[in-house]
Amino acid sequence: MDTEAQHTERDRSSRPSGTGYAPDPESWEGRSRFALAGRSTAWLPGGRYSLTLLLVLVGVLLLNLFVARPFEIPSGSMEPALRIGDRVLVNKLAYRFDAGPRRGDVVVFDGTGYFGDADYIKRVVGVGGDHVVCCDKEGRIQVNGRPVDESAFVHPGDRPSAVRFDVVVPDGRLFVLGDHRGASSDSRDHLGSPGGGMIPVDDVIGRAEAVVWPADHWTRLHRPDAYARVPAPDGAHG
Repeated sequence: MDTEAQHTERDRSSRPSGTGYAPDPESWEGRSRFALAGRSTAWLPGGRYSLTLLLVLVGVLLLNLFVARPFEIPSGSMEPALRIGDRVLVNKLAYRFDAGPRRGDVVVFDGTGYFGDADYIKRVVGVGGDHVVCCDKEGRIQVNGRPVDESAFVHPGDRPSAVRFDVVVPDGRLFVLGDHRGASSDSRDHLGSPGGGMIPVDDVIGRAEAVVWPADHWTRLHRPDAYARVPAPDGAHG
């Protein structure tokens, strides 16, 4: 028996092992796979190229719906950090797995029924249970009895607030202000409206993470340290 001939025959029919294997387009298996791919895209004008573009668009849509979305700044209410026309990236998963918005966060929310039929962007000043007062003898906003130095982000020349208020934020709601206090319609302007100007946490779309356009204004948005020493609501009321 010719053993060399037998080995040669087996080598012809064996497939190479490892990840580098690809079917030969001229083989029966290769022709079958390419035919299947061709049939799956035959109904789509442009074939595989259109299918690839369609899959990319679906991926972008899913990303926009569930993970992140751009938001265009419509007014100067958040100057100087955010200018009219800036695009910010909104993280829609920021509060999905934690305790929710924190003081100092810049959030985008649906203002329908509270501010108006649109999405808004403001800074969180008080969360559920907080006692927010304007203002102390030095003109500073107080949260749970602690004065907050907002000079790092409030528009230069603006007072912390020209409107006096003394509110306790209900659980599940937020007290929000614009950084450009003299040009912002926010919780202060809706104290007498349904909900008292407090935004439901459930209406928060996400947290603004960064300015992504224009390129020369790219910046990461950080939670300021101004609220770090604010005590918990229970401590303030105790």
